Amino acid sequence: MADVTISLNGRSYRLECGEGEEAHLLELSELVGERLGKLQKQFGQVGDDRLLLMTALMFADELTETEKKLSAAKEVNASADESIKSAQTKVADEIAAVADRIEVLNVALGDDEAAPGKD
Repeated sequence: MADVTISLNGRSYRLECGEGEEAHLLELSELVGERLGKLQKQFGQVGDDRLLLMTALMFADELTETEKKLSAAKEVNASADESIKSAQTKVADEIAAVADRIEVLNVALGDDEAAPGKD
């Protein structure tokens, strides 16, 4: 385990993370710090707990919206997959029908060549 110290709203927090995850944790804390700073400018110093709670709620809201968009995209993708499969089946059926007609014509032409009087 590695230790990382982050600062938010003038306070330092020591956190543990997995080896090699220190930079990522610092990047995340910068994102939280930026959002927290914006809220602090907007609402003033309403207390550390409240600012952190508001920041967490904003991230949770964004996460929820992103999950909804992802779910909708998956539904569109599934619908598109179904349409593609349906189109592939129709094309395959048409190809089979054309192949059957070609076979019938081939047999008919073969019979004409075997008919008496044909050279």
